[in-house]
Amino acid sequence: MNVSDNYRNAWESYWSETSDARGEAIWDSDPALSAAPHSDLLLPHADPDRTIVDLGCGNGTQTRYLATRFARAVGVDLSHAAVEHARRAANGDPVEFQQLDLTDAEAVEALHRRLGDAHVYMRAVIHQSEPAARPAVAAAVARLIGSAGRAFVVELTSGSRDVLRRAASEPAGPPPKLQRVFQHGLKPADAPDEEIPRLLAEAGLTVLAEGETTLPQTEYLADGTRIDLPAHWFVLGRA
Repeated sequence: MNVSDNYRNAWESYWSETSDARGEAIWDSDPALSAAPHSDLLLPHADPDRTIVDLGCGNGTQTRYLATRFARAVGVDLSHAAVEHARRAANGDPVEFQQLDLTDAEAVEALHRRLGDAHVYMRAVIHQSEPAARPAVAAAVARLIGSAGRAFVVELTSGSRDVLRRAASEPAGPPPKLQRVFQHGLKPADAPDEEIPRLLAEAGLTVLAEGETTLPQTEYLADGTRIDLPAHWFVLGRA
């Protein structure tokens, strides 16, 4: 299956209305808070001489960091506008970006043929995907890593919904960056906690390591507290 037009259009409109300014997207955190510690968790299980593919790369902030830790980094995103953001921001850095629908099995297979068994980095993608599309997203991770690659997958947990509800109920309303997410019909932390490990297992992935963490956002509450969303991370290989 492919994603619905409504879902595709929601992401396209979000990124089309987002400037190139660093951190305007609420999840565009400094790599020191995201891809750097995540790489430290992945690398004990992963060969740094392999390519790493950043699934749902957005404007490519994390992809550009990953290129400093692995032999090559490729960022893919459903949104054409996001990929254009990423290409502009690369500014000559040795990274590659392409538009890719993770539910398009033929396109995922073509990427695997081109790159071989790669590592995957996926930060908070399954939890906001359409429910019917989530198995295909997990299957894309498994296809891209093949038998030799490894994946780092981190997804929001139900605790994030509580944090988001508190942020949305601020007296002045949701902070602007969060409000933009809601206005475009995006649904963070939409997947039940038990769904993520089930989907990963059904895709033929086995957990090599896992733990609890938070995903720091670029938005703050009225009292100055940064919005940090509870999450669970997995390092994965093929079963």
